[in-house]
Amino acid sequence: MPLSGGHSLPEDLYSADAVREIDRYVIDQQGVDGFELMQAAAASAFRRLVRYWPEPGRILVLCGAGNNGGDGYLVAANAVRHGLDVDCLAVAPTEKLSGDARKAWKKAVEDGVLVREMADVADSEISEQFVSAGLIVDAMLGTGVSGAPREPFAAMIGQCNQAGAPVLAIDLPSGLNATTGTVAGEAVRAAATVTFIGLKAGLFTGQGPECAGDVAFESLDTDDWASESGQRPLARRVDWAGIRKAIPRRPRAAHKGSFGHVLIVAGDRGFGGAGLMAAEAASRSGAGMVTLATRPEYVAPALARCPSVMVQGLIHGSELPPLISAADVIVCGPGIGQGAWGQQMLQQVVASGKPRVLDADALNLMASRVAQPADNHILTPHPGEAARLLECGVGDIENDRVRAAEKLHQLFGGVVLLKGAGTVVASGAGVPDVVSGSNPGMATGGMGDVLSGILGSLYAQLEDPHLSASAAAALHLAAANRATETRGYMGLLPMDVIEALPQVLVESERKSAGRQGVRGMADGRVEE
Repeated sequence: MPLSGGHSLPEDLYSADAVREIDRYVIDQQGVDGFELMQAAAASAFRRLVRYWPEPGRILVLCGAGNNGGDGYLVAANAVRHGLDVDCLAVAPTEKLSGDARKAWKKAVEDGVLVREMADVADSEISEQFVSAGLIVDAMLGTGVSGAPREPFAAMIGQCNQAGAPVLAIDLPSGLNATTGTVAGEAVRAAATVTFIGLKAGLFTGQGPECAGDVAFESLDTDDWASESGQRPLARRVDWAGIRKAIPRRPRAAHKGSFGHVLIVAGDRGFGGAGLMAAEAASRSGAGMVTLATRPEYVAPALARCPSVMVQGLIHGSELPPLISAADVIVCGPGIGQGAWGQQMLQQVVASGKPRVLDADALNLMASRVAQPADNHILTPHPGEAARLLECGVGDIENDRVRAAEKLHQLFGGVVLLKGAGTVVASGAGVPDVVSGSNPGMATGGMGDVLSGILGSLYAQLEDPHLSASAAAALHLAAANRATETRGYMGLLPMDVIEALPQVLVESERKSAGRQGVRGMADGRVEE
């Protein structure tokens, strides 16, 4: 869970190379002293440290050889000056330090930090330092490291993850790729990360959310120079708190025709729940009308569960066109299978040319045939489906999720929503979006069906496929987080997320009304 809440993050996400170039521009072109910048970073990190952990107990600071290690030495110096107990371990020999990192080490020693060389400390004593630590500061490996960490860093990363104390990572958890969010070997799993100059994309997708914990950003007053440096963001970070502002409030004179008609084509034999969850999620996220086209045997259960949904039982694809003609957006794929029934349904949906969301087995059917690009479809693969579409391994997808989403867009057009921690939305319209956050409770069957329903609903309402995809992924996560508050992670069900959707939406509506200076809701009620 977040340690601080409350702090805001910028939208732009950069690669490791871009952040280094911004840093170089600030120092070389703007004349900012590099050591002063390092001192500012360390002071900011220390302020975050005491905000997160006002009484940290004994602090163990682990320092590497580069500027990340220099940050660590100065954090240790700040802690000592404030009367805190500090153990400072030089994981890389201090004789290898140069430039600003060496200045930082010297200043730390001058300020009373006892820096111990790892080579001079017995393994048993190092283990004892981890056991006695109330807080660990990871300042070992920064953005310049790629590949699996070498010894002794690998051993120290393992010790961090086995220790009972929380870890504060400086700029980046050691072992995490700052650009892609991948981990080769092992990476520090921090409770919080304080990062500087530019937000690293790898903190927000792939393994990044697991390793980084709560992310705080300190620009060090370089905001204006980031754009001047000529470095283009790799992606844009979005979350529900930010993107909901782009969703218009409902006018009081609205009617059901104002918010679109969504057709859910889903649920072959054995998978009836997929269509029902997608249809109910579409209804709960504001679609004006929802029709579910499914197998005849699922009509009665669907009506019993959600009588507001119009349900049609279909035996053959030739029965689908009248339902398609009445719809604004079609969601096709959840539980349709890869047999004749599913193939017929997908053929009719694609042939219609209408705006559509293709999910699950629709994507698997696409992968087994030559798929036709389209501008008005939204594809929602998980990494396995993405790998089948790109004819590669799942590892290839996860090694660079942003690039994988962009490649899928290039091949198939439209909008691609690559699911997973740090969902990526790519459409070729500017840089991709990365949805900030993750929820381990969502790792269960049916969550993708809920997302497809939300996405179909927002697509029908907003008519902007990229905005709809990013907003749907963010709303899906926000609803899961809301449900987790009472349900917890283990045992969280798709139905719990569906039930939380109206709660999240009404909370957003109230916040929107508050920003406009109006305490009334869209239905005309006025709160006293």
